[in-house]
Amino acid sequence: MRVALDTNILAYAEGINAAGKRDAALELIQQLSERIVLPVQALDELFYVLVRKAGRAPQEARGAILNWQDAFPVAETSTPVMLAGMDLAVQHQLSIWDAVIVSAAAHAGCRLVLSEDLQDGFTWHGVTVANPFCVPRHALLSSLLEGGTASMPSRSG
Repeated sequence: MRVALDTNILAYAEGINAAGKRDAALELIQQLSERIVLPVQALDELFYVLVRKAGRAPQEARGAILNWQDAFPVAETSTPVMLAGMDLAVQHQLSIWDAVIVSAAAHAGCRLVLSEDLQDGFTWHGVTVANPFCVPRHALLSSLLEGGTASMPSRSG
């Protein structure tokens, strides 16, 4: 099962905003490392957060983004991703930026988007949002972290 990360998870991993969540975010990323996909929109937003909110030099922020890109596959924001994101934003009153992240995750074949900002349990086109800091954790995320298959459908035919 593939898992997309929202900007806030990446920001926590970079030590931004809630310093106490840095270790939890890094542990989660380590546990899921083989399954992670990064929407390019999340990387764009992370650059902004690193420069504008964290006060990092643009060159340093660029280096951080390149490190993330080197570590995990990136889900591009293509025209179909953007169009589906606009539909999602209109239909569910999401910001276009959040909608593009969910759309990119769906187009990349992800089953989960880990986000603290989006509604835990929200599902669209087979992608479910899970807040990894909620207690209890969403069942799909819990199953994945425990080594389960999270009730993936059979592909036999």
